[in-house]
Amino acid sequence: MKLKKSLLTLGLAVASAFTFYSCGDDGVVLFSIEDDVNLGNQVANQVDSTYRAQGKLLERNAANQQAYMHMDRIVNRVLNSGEVQYRQEFTWDVKIIKDDEQLNAFATPGGHIYVFTGLIKYLNDEDHFAGVIAHEIAHADRRHSVKQLQRQYGINLLLSIALGNNPSALKEIAGQLSGTLAGLKFSRDAETEADNYSVEYLGGTDYYACDGAAGFFIKMNEEAAQGTPPEFLSTHPNPENRIENIQQKAKDDGCSTATAPDNDYTALKNALRL
Repeated sequence: MKLKKSLLTLGLAVASAFTFYSCGDDGVVLFSIEDDVNLGNQVANQVDSTYRAQGKLLERNAANQQAYMHMDRIVNRVLNSGEVQYRQEFTWDVKIIKDDEQLNAFATPGGHIYVFTGLIKYLNDEDHFAGVIAHEIAHADRRHSVKQLQRQYGINLLLSIALGNNPSALKEIAGQLSGTLAGLKFSRDAETEADNYSVEYLGGTDYYACDGAAGFFIKMNEEAAQGTPPEFLSTHPNPENRIENIQQKAKDDGCSTATAPDNDYTALKNALRL
């Protein structure tokens, strides 16, 4: 009887450890939130190390204080919108990578956000930039990255990486997220969900135009039509009706599409001399 009771207890413990967490309509995540955070920390450490060795990671020091002050204001408006599900649970820090050729941004599991100077230089409108930030926050907050990685690598390997036990796989995942390898390509459903949540996040700020991401994609589409598609499109599929979907979501939500001042964004670009 004691053996049966022990087995039952063990079974309940395992079931508890691998609770299913919903993540959109196209799958579930077997990771706990704590595992998400641990995996994200491991990946962020690897990304930091890689770009620091290349001299591209802009550290949070006196030389970059002004740039990060304005970047943080933009990011925190989105994070503090009241719409981010894991606002308290995830890390939510942001780092700038000095690479004017990379028009990209990405977020790791657990909320570490990376922005390339190429993206900052590319855009002129703070609403559009905030839309990109909101989109990447949504990928982490809706757990798209970890779901995709779970599908690609399996739960056991991801858990070993989260515990720091598989440096080679960690390096590969960090490279995918930062776009230096094949890139972590999200499904169309995941991209649509990230677009929709970007509208909700920006709408909750009572500051940014809630359809800010649409302006960004309009600019990208114009570039793509000229035969020079931005790097962002390699990891973010661009369905034909994407802009219309964002604008329709904004209309359905009834949120403000009034343009916000570009004060922090202009100051950010000036601080980075872009």
